[in-house]
Amino acid sequence: MKKNAFQVKNKKYSLLTLIVLAVFYLWKTFWPAPAPEMPVDPDLTVKVFYIGQGDSILIKSGKDAVLVDSGIPPEKENLVRYLKAEGVKELALLVGTHPHGDHIGGMDAVLKNFPVKRVLDGGQVHTSKMFLEYLKTVKEKKIPFTAVKPGDKFQLDGGAYLEVLWPQKPFIEGTSSDLNNNSVVLKLVKGDFSMLLTGDIQKEAEKVLLAKDKAKLKSDVLKVPHHASGTSSTTAFIKAVGAKDVVVSCGIGNNYNFPEEHVVERYRKEGAKMYVTSRDGAITIKSDGKSYNITKEK
Repeated sequence: MKKNAFQVKNKKYSLLTLIVLAVFYLWKTFWPAPAPEMPVDPDLTVKVFYIGQGDSILIKSGKDAVLVDSGIPPEKENLVRYLKAEGVKELALLVGTHPHGDHIGGMDAVLKNFPVKRVLDGGQVHTSKMFLEYLKTVKEKKIPFTAVKPGDKFQLDGGAYLEVLWPQKPFIEGTSSDLNNNSVVLKLVKGDFSMLLTGDIQKEAEKVLLAKDKAKLKSDVLKVPHHASGTSSTTAFIKAVGAKDVVVSCGIGNNYNFPEEHVVERYRKEGAKMYVTSRDGAITIKSDGKSYNITKEK
């Protein structure tokens, strides 16, 4: 019986289908699967807590959480609550910039409530009960303790790192507050973004930093030194940092009148936008290493 054109054409299509299926099967079986895409680096988040008349700054980069200072004693339970609300389970680094109560007042609460991998400190000696208890707890928990120096770098998950700019030895002496002037100064960097964390340094430390490596101070965001006291934030320092946004940590109705108006005016003249925790609540800075944005709680 003679085959018609339709039957011949149909057989050709069936054969083609079988060939395509066979090729697809062989490809799936023997061709290596493509490597899974690497996850995009998580955003960097910095939260400057409103912690009364004190400093406490949480840095989250990838899986790592870092706490710089721990506020004042009356706020320590609030600090624990804030950290838990931010999803903190463990701290990669706990930093005490200097041994004043408004910066280390919550260390005991933090150390009791969260595992800490490493403690960073400026290496200054102080005899206050609060400071000695903090050191005692670190020793009892056998937490590695590092007295930092300029040039030290601490890599964080997610591609960010912290670089120590200050203090250097011999420590500054003979100022109105040597403890303030020898505060730990850190520069947080992720890609093109940077933030300068200055503890309570005063004009004497600013002067040395300017002479030592002025270019290193350049940052997008600045945590204003010493709660925007008149002892700090010299015009030369503000110009060198060149931050577009600055954050002041201070308490509502504090007895020091921080931020001092003439200091606020210095930043205003340089075109910096100022955020103040006593007015704005917690300040959050987020960056992907290219750009950044800032939101305030209030």
